[in-house]
Amino acid sequence: MSSGLDMALPESWSWSPLKFATTFLNRGTAPDYVDDGPVRVISQAANQATGIDWERARFHNYEGDPRKLKGYLVPDDVLINSTGTGTLGRVGYFAGDPSGLPCLADGHVTVARADRDVVDPRYLYYWLSSTAFQGYVYSALIVGATNQIELNRERLAGAPISLPPLDEQRRIVDFLDSETVRIDQLIAGQRRMVDVIEERRIAVTSHLVFGRDRDGDRRDSKIPSIGLIPSTWRVLRNKIIMREVMDLSDTGEEELLSVSHLTGVTPRSEKDVTMFLAESMVGYKRCQPGDLVINTLWAWMGALGVSQYPGILSPAYGIYRMTSDVMDGKYLDFLVRTPEYVTEMTRFSKGVWTSRLRLYPEAFLALSVPMPPRDEQAQIVNRIVSETYDQERLKSKLESFAKTLTERRQALITAAVTGQFDVTTASGRSPSGGAVV
Repeated sequence: MSSGLDMALPESWSWSPLKFATTFLNRGTAPDYVDDGPVRVISQAANQATGIDWERARFHNYEGDPRKLKGYLVPDDVLINSTGTGTLGRVGYFAGDPSGLPCLADGHVTVARADRDVVDPRYLYYWLSSTAFQGYVYSALIVGATNQIELNRERLAGAPISLPPLDEQRRIVDFLDSETVRIDQLIAGQRRMVDVIEERRIAVTSHLVFGRDRDGDRRDSKIPSIGLIPSTWRVLRNKIIMREVMDLSDTGEEELLSVSHLTGVTPRSEKDVTMFLAESMVGYKRCQPGDLVINTLWAWMGALGVSQYPGILSPAYGIYRMTSDVMDGKYLDFLVRTPEYVTEMTRFSKGVWTSRLRLYPEAFLALSVPMPPRDEQAQIVNRIVSETYDQERLKSKLESFAKTLTERRQALITAAVTGQFDVTTASGRSPSGGAVV
C-alpha cells in the first residue's frame, strides 16, 4: 500500500492502515460529573502523554453496570484527545485505575484498542505518539455536530502504521519504556521547579497588587475574594472605566493573537501549539494595545490579559477598551490574572459545571475592581517586575530545557518506530551515536 510517508522501512517491516491493527471505539457521551462516584471519567485534561493524571480525572454517579457504558476502558487502551485547541491529538496510555474503579473516556477522547495478533498495545501507543503519525492528525479533522473541530474516526482509521514483526515490536517497546521513563523523570523535575517559581510569582503579585504590603488604615473592598484594601483606594465597577469593543476585521489579515492563563495575550506565531485554524479570519475581532482580552469560555482558568499588540482574535473572545486613563494597563493585567480576581469572575460566570462556564460581557462589566491612585499603580507594577525578574529568567531556562527534553523524547520514539536504528544494538545510545539522555 502507499503509506504517504516518504521513508523506507526495514525489510521485515510493513505499512498497514490503522483499521487493520486497531479498533476505534465510540467515544462516551459527556456525563453529569460529580465530586465523587463509582465510575472514573478520563477527560482531555487527564489524558497526558506520560500517563493518566488521576487528579484531573472526574467522576460519574452511574448506578448501572459501567461496563455497558460507551467508551468503557480496559487496560492497554490508547487514548487520543479528539477535540480542543492545544491538546488535540495528544496520546495517552491507560494501564488501569489505581483504585480499581471502572473508567470510561468522555466525549472528547477517542479510544484505540489494539488487535494483539497484529500490534502490541504499547507499540501502538508509541506509534500514535510519534511525529510520523502526528502529521496525519490534521488530515483527519472535521467540523463536528457542535460546530467544533474534532478527529474523525473513519479518517483516522485510514492513517498508516509501521508494523515490525511482533517480537521486534516488543523489543522496541522495552527499549522505549526504559529510555522515555528517564526522560520523563527529568521533564517532571523541571516542571516541578517551574511550578514552585510560578507559585511564588503569583503570591508576590497578589500581595502587591492588592496593597497588602501597605501600612495604614484599610477598608473592605466589598469584593469577597479580595477583602481589605488600603483606605485611600477606590473601588469602581468595570463599566465605569471600560467598554466592550466590537471592531471586526474586514480582511482577516491582521496578526492572530492567542490568550493563555500562563502568558496572557501573545502573538500566536510565538506559541508552540498545533491547533486548527479557520480557513478565513474575516469577521474576527480586532484589538489594540491596551485592550483587555478575555476568553469567554476559559475565563475561569484565567485565560485573559491586557494586550501589548494589535491583532485579531476569535469572535468567542471578549475585548474591552479603557474609556479613561485612570487605570494603568500593566497594573490591570497583573490584577485580572490573580487567583483572587479569577475567582470573582468565576463566581459571576454561567454554566452547568466548571468546564462549561461562560463569562458574558454584561457580567464582567458589572464586576468591581480596586483602584489605587495612578502613581501607586506604576509603583506596584515596578515592584512586581523587580521582585520577580530573576525568578522569571530562571523559569524561562527551565521551560526551555523541558521543551528540549520533550523534543528529544519525540525524536527517539519516531526513530524507533520507523526503524531508523536497531534497538537491540542501541544499548542506551541515540541514533546519532550520543547518549539517549
